[in-house]
Amino acid sequence: MFTIDRFAKTVGVAPGDYDALHQFSVDEPDRFWGAVWDFFDLGERTGPVLASRTMPGAQWFPEVHLNYVNRVMRWSSLPGDAIVGVSDDGNRVAIPWSELPARVSATAELLRENGVGVGDTVAAYLPDEPFAVIAFLATASLGAIWSGCGQDYAPEGAASRLAQLKPKVLFASDGYHFGDKQVDKRADTAELAGLLDIPFSHVITELPEPTNDTPALAPVQVPFDHPLWVLFSSGTTGKPKGIVHGHGGIVVEHVKVLGLHNEIGPGDVFFWHTALSWMMWNFQVAGLLMGATIVTFSGHPLAPDADRLWQICDDNEVTFFGTSPGQLQASRKAGLEPGRDHDLSLRAIGSTGSPLAPDLFTWVDEHVAAGLPVSSTSGGTDVCSAFCGGTPSVPYVPGELTVRYLGCALESWAPDRTPLIGEVGEMVITEPMPSMPISFWNDPDDAKYRAAYFDHEWADGVAPNAWRHGDWLEVTDRGSVIIHGRSDATLNRNGIRMGSADIYEVVEAIPDVAEAVVVGVDGPNATYWMPMFLTLIPGVSLTYELVRTIRDSVRVRLSPRHVPDEVIEAPGIPHTRTGKKLEVPVTAMLAGRQVSIDAKSVDNPDLLAWYQRVGDQHAW
Repeated sequence: MFTIDRFAKTVGVAPGDYDALHQFSVDEPDRFWGAVWDFFDLGERTGPVLASRTMPGAQWFPEVHLNYVNRVMRWSSLPGDAIVGVSDDGNRVAIPWSELPARVSATAELLRENGVGVGDTVAAYLPDEPFAVIAFLATASLGAIWSGCGQDYAPEGAASRLAQLKPKVLFASDGYHFGDKQVDKRADTAELAGLLDIPFSHVITELPEPTNDTPALAPVQVPFDHPLWVLFSSGTTGKPKGIVHGHGGIVVEHVKVLGLHNEIGPGDVFFWHTALSWMMWNFQVAGLLMGATIVTFSGHPLAPDADRLWQICDDNEVTFFGTSPGQLQASRKAGLEPGRDHDLSLRAIGSTGSPLAPDLFTWVDEHVAAGLPVSSTSGGTDVCSAFCGGTPSVPYVPGELTVRYLGCALESWAPDRTPLIGEVGEMVITEPMPSMPISFWNDPDDAKYRAAYFDHEWADGVAPNAWRHGDWLEVTDRGSVIIHGRSDATLNRNGIRMGSADIYEVVEAIPDVAEAVVVGVDGPNATYWMPMFLTLIPGVSLTYELVRTIRDSVRVRLSPRHVPDEVIEAPGIPHTRTGKKLEVPVTAMLAGRQVSIDAKSVDNPDLLAWYQRVGDQHAW
């Protein structure tokens, strides 16, 4: 019997009746989340589960104190490894469960020596490696607040996020191997420390080894909604916004998804190819909450060839492999036969970052393992989890996300707020979830928080208590979900959310560029097109040298992921009358959708036809 079916029995729902279980979970969220707490034995709890259902501001488990790290350390008596680190220099680092408490405690003591305590912030500029996991756990154990950024970001791009937090300490790596290249990050780390105003003595590039004097790990008990970490929005409308999640909300959400929907537990080996700048890194670390071994990887996913991640799965006996449509597509195009050429231990594959095309489900079935469950998921940095995806008790349909996840009251709305079935509408969440942000950073009156999700105009005005996420989706009559792309202007390349504002800051500083607009367009078969449109100053033409300057500037000051696929000279950039670039309508037109827009709201409505033609002429 699946874990989710055993859970269903505890709440009086017949095993195998997923629809009934989901309905219970959204109709009675206090009973559901209390049952999750009890089923996974998360500790003693007193008081109400849900003191207020109002969004934003729902009050979860208001009398409970806990620490994320306690849940991890309950598994420290397990045999085997807690964390395995793989890198492109050929080294493999393994940290046994038995060593984990002492290693975390030693690093926590170092943080204390640097003045870090409850409520202080700690920044990380690191690749995906065991170092990062230990540093995070040490930070969380003190009740301090973690925030990480991958070293693929240039110092300026990292500082636009981390500097907002005024961190006391910076964890950083001297560098890492990427394919056959050694990437030296010492100069970038020094520059970032300066931008963060952190003295060199508070930059930690090597973790301490535990000794006989290392005290026993004793995580600080904090309120349920005490900040655990700060993730960052993409920066579409300006400086990236810090999204704050709490210890308790993350623990109950992650054990729900990993335990009920992914069947992950002791004995599993959990590997999701990710980076610190992406919420999937935080989700991967949550494998430790379930007693699973997690695998980190800091190298090139396609070097020396497209087989790289499959080899990691083979070498480390991975049981749950998380990847992206792009990696699966690259595997197919390379003619790989992972099931034939490797001794795989996989019992499930997860995919996120963009919708997984139906033919890639089929490819996995034919070339990896017949009948292997494939969980295509969709979620967000906003909740550091998934709203919908696969679940073991419900068969998947290729091209669809199998179910709306338990506790997630997801609907597709028409403009008049009518729930839609079998039609495309706006994705909304109508009930609170514990892992929704407890706040945005430096947003004392919740103005930014409300503007991001709740202050949206529908046909009859603002809808209170409805979270509008920014996706176009369809809920089918089977209860599955089909994602049709973003309805806002967030760039989302292979699951990495990026902000157009970051790119504008770099490109529009180039003397020959007058203005730019960049959008991301979801295409057929999991393709993604990220063109940049430019207007230039008078007398300047778009030359090869200028395009190279633009690409190099974006790559150096932000990251290679921010570099557009095409740079196109445009007759103009359309704006609202108040001067806001029309990114969302332009995205829709380039995707081939018909857009209804009031021409009076556009400063130069004649431009819209030009963008429509570009979209019509684009060859996918």
